Amino acid sequence: MQKIWAEQALLADGWQNGVTICIGAEGRIATIAAEAPPQDALRVGVLLPAPANCHSHAFQRAMAGLTERRGAEPSDSFWTWRQLMFAFLDQLTPDQVEAIAAFVQMEMLEAGFATNVEFHYLHHRPDGGEYADIAEMSARIAAAAATSGIGLTLLPVAYRFGGLDQRPLGPGQRRFGTTPEAFARLVDGAERALGHLPADTVLGIAPHSLRAVAPADLHDLARLRPEAPLHMHLAETLGELAEVKAHLGARPVEWMLDQIDLGPRWCLIHLTQMARHETEALARTGAIAGLCPLTEASLGDGIFDGTGWLGAGGAIALGSDSNIRISLAEELRQLDTTQRLRDHSRAALATEARSTGRRLFEAAAQGGSRSAGRGTGQIAVGQWADLLALDMNHVDLTGLRGDTILDSFAFSGDSRMVADVWAAGRHMVRAGRHLRREAICTAYSRAIAPLRQGR
Repeated sequence: MQKIWAEQALLADGWQNGVTICIGAEGRIATIAAEAPPQDALRVGVLLPAPANCHSHAFQRAMAGLTERRGAEPSDSFWTWRQLMFAFLDQLTPDQVEAIAAFVQMEMLEAGFATNVEFHYLHHRPDGGEYADIAEMSARIAAAAATSGIGLTLLPVAYRFGGLDQRPLGPGQRRFGTTPEAFARLVDGAERALGHLPADTVLGIAPHSLRAVAPADLHDLARLRPEAPLHMHLAETLGELAEVKAHLGARPVEWMLDQIDLGPRWCLIHLTQMARHETEALARTGAIAGLCPLTEASLGDGIFDGTGWLGAGGAIALGSDSNIRISLAEELRQLDTTQRLRDHSRAALATEARSTGRRLFEAAAQGGSRSAGRGTGQIAVGQWADLLALDMNHVDLTGLRGDTILDSFAFSGDSRMVADVWAAGRHMVRAGRHLRREAICTAYSRAIAPLRQGR
């Protein structure tokens, strides 16, 4: 049994001092005692619930910095970036995917995330043919998690068509494509691959988008694993908005609200193109908004209506999507500062009871837990021990207490404030460094070297 003593800890009922937490052998929080002496325990300054990273395409980490030049098109956008991404992924081998995923998961842990929710659509060979094991690439994500020690929620992605007109997949999409029958086999194979990981591992389902699956597929996919998390890209770009309206007769969120039984199982990614009535109605369903503010800014997607969503009682989770920069602190900051820029306001996401940093951090931890299908998100007995300790010797945290710690982390901090991280009790980050950093970095450098030649 591990024992941690924190000078301050953010528990389910608020901040407490002198908190001792015992973690059972299976990785769950066994006991919590406040105002306790630090006897025979690892001492930390401040202890927080470690959020889940709700949305990641691990392989895109190897593209960071490679897509920032203007091409022949008169303007650059998500759609031109996507063509570059398709060309890049055609080169990836299973060994490279595993090394890249382990590196991404290491960076997530060092940033303060305890769980990787992997939206995994790179299934097949470059020509679109199946590997001998249809779940080969899913098994590589699982193998990466075994190396990194991160909590894993794997979301095999259903990707059937090249657009809402149900055209065949193009050259860049061949590695994603599955028929409903093949996808069912792929999910079974992914489940077998996850069987080698610890008990906190979760399998979910991800219809890629309204562009990539038939409307009828959504009902069948929801029934494929009735208790599993369901994730889908939705309302990300103006181009998507126009295409959905032209083919389905409604805006993406309007169509989903009318046609699909949305609820807490659903995590809808981006949601940067919503009208106010959609924001309020979708928030009331209990579905989670899976937000990736750094990627949404990088791709020019738009600004999520955080004030309207949280004001309507909506749940949020944070992810790093394209993984060009993996930073919990910076995702929190970007989410809030975009609201300020749009509305010409300050501290719009704070409440009388909670500062901006605390409100967003707690919302991301609790929503992230639900997005991952994972019993965590709060420091409470029986929850998985997904824990984050900040370095209170950091110059920008010295002397701070309570909510101000989270404000400093979110608005002046970065991953250098992260001291320790546990994923279901696995103590993988100590003194700010992952235990296997050197080996993971070596494998990653070897994997990406041929992908970057001549770039």
